[in-house]
Amino acid sequence: MSTQPGLIDLQIMWNRLIAVVGEQAQVLIRTAFSPIVRECEDISAGVFDLKGRMLAQAVTGTPGHINSMAEAVKHFIRHFPIESMREGDAYITNDPWMGTGHLNDFVITTPAFHKGKLVGLFSCTSHLMDIGGLGNGPEASDVFMEGLYIPMLKLIDQGQVNETLMAIIRANTRLPVDTEGDTYSLAACNDVGVRALSAMMDEFGIDTLEPLADHIIARSREAVLAEIAKLPKGTWRHSMMVDGYDHPLTLEAALTISDTGIHVDFTGTSNAVKRGINVPISYTTAYTCFGLGCVVAAHIPNNAGSLAPLTVSAPPGCILNAQKPAPVSIRHIIGQMLPDMVFGCLRQAIPDRVPAEGTSCIWNIIVRGVRPKMEGPNHGYALAITTNGGTGGRPRQDGLSATAYPSGVHGTPVEIAEIQSPLMFWRKEFRPDSGGAGRQRGGLGQIMEIENRDDAPFELLAAFDRIQYPPRGRDGGADGAAGYVGLGSGQVLRGKGLQVIPPGERLVVLTPGGGGLGDPAARDPAKVAADLGNGLISAETAARHHGVAAE
Repeated sequence: MSTQPGLIDLQIMWNRLIAVVGEQAQVLIRTAFSPIVRECEDISAGVFDLKGRMLAQAVTGTPGHINSMAEAVKHFIRHFPIESMREGDAYITNDPWMGTGHLNDFVITTPAFHKGKLVGLFSCTSHLMDIGGLGNGPEASDVFMEGLYIPMLKLIDQGQVNETLMAIIRANTRLPVDTEGDTYSLAACNDVGVRALSAMMDEFGIDTLEPLADHIIARSREAVLAEIAKLPKGTWRHSMMVDGYDHPLTLEAALTISDTGIHVDFTGTSNAVKRGINVPISYTTAYTCFGLGCVVAAHIPNNAGSLAPLTVSAPPGCILNAQKPAPVSIRHIIGQMLPDMVFGCLRQAIPDRVPAEGTSCIWNIIVRGVRPKMEGPNHGYALAITTNGGTGGRPRQDGLSATAYPSGVHGTPVEIAEIQSPLMFWRKEFRPDSGGAGRQRGGLGQIMEIENRDDAPFELLAAFDRIQYPPRGRDGGADGAAGYVGLGSGQVLRGKGLQVIPPGERLVVLTPGGGGLGDPAARDPAKVAADLGNGLISAETAARHHGVAAE
């Protein structure tokens, strides 16, 4: 094959590159120690050219990791110039402003060599459950309280692991076994990617990725611009109230569609707060662009080219552009609302293509404690039990129930949570009537009752939203049900902040439902009957919203 492959060859190699990063991601998932990685797939994996442009990402992964990792590699290149990279090197950081938004995400980047020549870079991210400090909760008043802060460092130097750095990592976590294992799993998956890329280049007889990279970037950018050209031009605005930490916050967006792209500006959004729900601009950009991509470019591969026409700005110091050293541990609570902000703007321009509001932010039940009879090197247990509410009603379908949109993570299996902690699930079921009524019903939330079986209390690092301000319906659809956190005894708990759950007590969590879309009276009676028969709605809801009497 010539050094200038034809279009068909380039397309085949592009597809192969996506397969390579898919393999990279599966290695990460299968070798990880933390349940949130191996069970819930809270990761990202991708391949980059020597300019730091993301060429392909694994389909598995969360937008917050993938789209922020797309920029993180440029920071690695800035700190470790291309000419200084050697075969067998690997670099690491968890800097929230150069990585994926909080300290619990490690990003590792590895140079890829082929026949002794540097040809590209592999990068990956995963969520580590504990990296010390106050932990993965919102209590800290600055980022330094939230855990171990790793600047841009070399983790592996020509095959030799930085044992000093690994000792520091082990010493600054309650889960040294898990944290060390997860770090090595990140490095290992990049190594697999490097080998797979070299094998691909051998197969196709190429010694550089440059022609393929230019093809991928140019074609993807052109495809997105072609979709944008079909949209009406102008500026549309949307606002949303969210619970905040101890007072409500306002999110404001202005979305402008032009011939050159789509820009979203968050001027008018509330200022950053003193607790860890602030969002670095990298994470804001990641979820904003994901929301845009879902509507405008859903069938176009995600890479530097397809992301280029989508731009984001937010005033420095607002909660969506928090400045260091603001606390940011629970940045997903606000950041994952941003696709709904995008949809709120776009529904004014293209109303038939966007859903009603959903729960949006995942409802991670973050628990931590020490088991009296626990043995081993770990200092107690720490677990994020990933749970989800409902998504909003869609133009042609109901919302999805108990589904993590926009994060895309899987729910933690009950069996895994019970093995990893002293918790017992007594209930985990759909929450009837939680989806907002509409022509298209909002997705349902969940009801969970979780008992502490130990003789010792455990800590709940609460980080929940949509309790004061539930997902809103659209075009006459009803709002989804608000979330709730409390105890079986009836005590209501705060939606955010560390709280202690006594031994033998049951934690009760009700996740929100998605908003309904369209007039509930226009809902197909057969669907109403099916909802009734499946226990998704009550007879009262059927009669009040849909005018259908239960038989």
